[in-house]
Amino acid sequence: MSANNPRRNFIRNLTLGGLGATVLPAIGSAAEQHRSSENLHSFNQSYTGEYLRRLAFPIGGIGAGMFCIEGCGAISHMSVRHKPQLFNEPTMFAAVAIKGGASKVIEGPVPEWKIFGRPATGNGAPLTSYGLPRFVDAQFEARFPFGILRLQDDQFPFKASVKAWSPFIPGDADNSSLPAGAMEYSFENTSAETKEAVFSYNSRNFMTLPDQKGAIQKMNRGFVLSQPPMPDKPFATGDFALFTNEPNAVIDYCWFRGGWWDPLTMLWNTIKDGTVRSSEPVSEDAPGASIFVPFTLRPGEKKTIAVLAAWYVPYSDMRIGDPGTETEKGGLAAGSCNLSSELGISIDTKSADYRPWYASRFSSITDISNYWLQQYNSLLKKTEQFTGSFYKSSLPAEVMEAVAANLTILKTPTVMRQYDGRLWNFEGSGDDGGCCHGSCTHVWNYAQAIAHLFPSLERSLRHTEFCESQNEQGHQNFRSNTPISPAEHKFHAAADGQLGGIMKVYREWRISGDTEWLKKMYPLVQKSLDYCIKTWDPKRKGILEEPHHNTYDIEFWGPDGMCTSFYLGALDAFIRMGNHLKKNTSAYQQLFKKGKAYMETDLYNGEYFIQKIQYKGLEAPDPVKASKESFGGEYSKEAVELLEKEGPKYQYGTGCLSDGVLGGWIARMCGLPDPVDSAKLTSHLLAVHTHNLKKDLSEHANPQRPAYAVGKEGGLLLCSWPKGGKLSLPFVYSDEVWTGIEYQVASHLMLMGKVKEGLEIVRICRERYSGKVRNPFNEYECGSWYGRALSSYGLLQGLTGLFYDAVDKTLYIDSKIGDFTSFISTESGFGTVEYRNGKVKLEVVYGNIPVTKTSIAGLGVQKA
Repeated sequence: MSANNPRRNFIRNLTLGGLGATVLPAIGSAAEQHRSSENLHSFNQSYTGEYLRRLAFPIGGIGAGMFCIEGCGAISHMSVRHKPQLFNEPTMFAAVAIKGGASKVIEGPVPEWKIFGRPATGNGAPLTSYGLPRFVDAQFEARFPFGILRLQDDQFPFKASVKAWSPFIPGDADNSSLPAGAMEYSFENTSAETKEAVFSYNSRNFMTLPDQKGAIQKMNRGFVLSQPPMPDKPFATGDFALFTNEPNAVIDYCWFRGGWWDPLTMLWNTIKDGTVRSSEPVSEDAPGASIFVPFTLRPGEKKTIAVLAAWYVPYSDMRIGDPGTETEKGGLAAGSCNLSSELGISIDTKSADYRPWYASRFSSITDISNYWLQQYNSLLKKTEQFTGSFYKSSLPAEVMEAVAANLTILKTPTVMRQYDGRLWNFEGSGDDGGCCHGSCTHVWNYAQAIAHLFPSLERSLRHTEFCESQNEQGHQNFRSNTPISPAEHKFHAAADGQLGGIMKVYREWRISGDTEWLKKMYPLVQKSLDYCIKTWDPKRKGILEEPHHNTYDIEFWGPDGMCTSFYLGALDAFIRMGNHLKKNTSAYQQLFKKGKAYMETDLYNGEYFIQKIQYKGLEAPDPVKASKESFGGEYSKEAVELLEKEGPKYQYGTGCLSDGVLGGWIARMCGLPDPVDSAKLTSHLLAVHTHNLKKDLSEHANPQRPAYAVGKEGGLLLCSWPKGGKLSLPFVYSDEVWTGIEYQVASHLMLMGKVKEGLEIVRICRERYSGKVRNPFNEYECGSWYGRALSSYGLLQGLTGLFYDAVDKTLYIDSKIGDFTSFISTESGFGTVEYRNGKVKLEVVYGNIPVTKTSIAGLGVQKA
């Protein structure tokens, strides 16, 4: 066999570099309509059997990267280099050996879909752990942020379990942003004899970059997988530490070096013999390393061994967006927006590329590892306090599952946290890179969780929107640069994103209680609102008449219920903020009155709100000319013919739009009242439930992106046309199903007292994410772990009406389900609220929540 033989090179590359494994996207399902008769997964309960198939539970800190523990216990989705690497399944596993007996990888059966059809499986999936003995039965329970795997095998004398977690403490953003995680392996001797055993944790050096020489470094009771610095490539440097606090741990810093599959073969020889191997680090080419912990268990005795993981990748090569010229910046760089400095935000001047927040807090892998070990028990206790409070809830199981499942988004590469501590997010995570950059305002509008769990991080998004991303004219880029910086302004502002941001400033003020912050934000908010009026409502009718870009990546021509509801909500929020600051808001009040009247009459068809398509008599150029500055290309000859016949492409007109009163939902989420008549809002939402919710999509034609819901699955369509009038080319996503919209409609229905209808939407949505076909902890849209799905947190408020106003120190309750117990999180603390027989009991578990009065719908205001 020659040195250049491709097969030999293939084997050599596997030996040195490991196997990058692929998690294929899930398409199709046979979701059943009758849960009770089909043995379906029970909401908010453990996953077993076929429901473990696609499960992958994220572990990591906010903006710090992640890895996942799968339903079988495998470690996958290793993404610690400031980008998603969803196909990255390192050869990394734990094992337990009984001296004189059997040995097992501490995992359940390998899912069948992994065995063939993925990269390298045609060659037999070499150098994976798939062929090693493992436990027969597995059960996975999610109690966010804990993932608990229970394993059993009647032929093995130990029961085993794994508790994987990373810190998550509402209100403590920094400790919730650590580049760290842990796996606690517990064993119980179920035999009648004392057993000597050896636990091991084993990993290839997956930090080594292709064609580079990695290293495995020494550390106390563990090892560091490392890619040393490379000339002119600081982003290549990276360390991943695995360690334990077991005093008798023995470390093998270098597996057997050899060709073919020698390293894994020799490692398994050591494991199955129930022995340990100790070796010192070598200078290069160490294939992997292991931690060995011998222990003895008497009959019925238990033992837990914790394996801690930490990583440190202080640089990246990620830079997105072009800094604008001084003219394009509108003078921002010259100091017209000093918000960042006034708020004490420190700017990273060492790198033109993105750097993670944790690099400003920790200096090395040793630094973060020591902190993680020293603070482990304290952070575990505080995280357990959150989990205990959250799951103390009496709310419906499908709601709890939906909310908790989507909190995992905060632990994925969808969410970034830059050097100065501010959030910067993608919309979702692509296979090997972020999908749709820039904390996109019209997507993150929907997300409700961060505002309550980590209010300071949510406020950092407002800082970016109204400072670096807004110019002197008030135009906001709906996608911000990374690193965050003033940018050019060459594309449309997004009407829903920019107007939604104004409502969210109101929300952040009420949640924080910080009126000084509001005073700094108010002039920037006014500039933003004035831009919206000048650009989309130049005739001051109180409606968005000019073409306006929105979350469907197109422009609506003429007034519509969706974006007009945003406009009214923004006007109302601005008026209330201005009145509190004793500003003159009379002109805005007149616009609100006009717009409310127009929406309730001209945009309401007696059942739901519509769009009145208009493209003539506007200040904007005609759609053909305007298309040159839009997504989707210019008008072809055929498109011009359609324009003359039907009007502009990509409108919804007489359709029943699921997002048709979205601004009204966001208003309520922000602590504002309904912007238009409540009865008409309710009618619209019931129409959406009636016309858009499908229990079987088999006969639904979707030429767009069908994998979100397909075949016999159910889902809430983005739009339907029950009264006719569907255009040949309606807006580009109209036939799709998005979980973020399903949840906002469900929450809004609940707010309006339609709990049954709201819960039905939630159930149909979560049935698609049972684990059989899709990962229960990865609701995807344009990428995995899509930010819009954090609208699910609004289900809590939808059912209970819980909202804590820190300005007035008032706890608001508007229960739609009678008595309840629910989790609550505020700027200063978290705990539970119990509502029984008209009485309220607040239990603060962490921090403090200074309530001076409660306001219960129908009962008025009461002193606490």
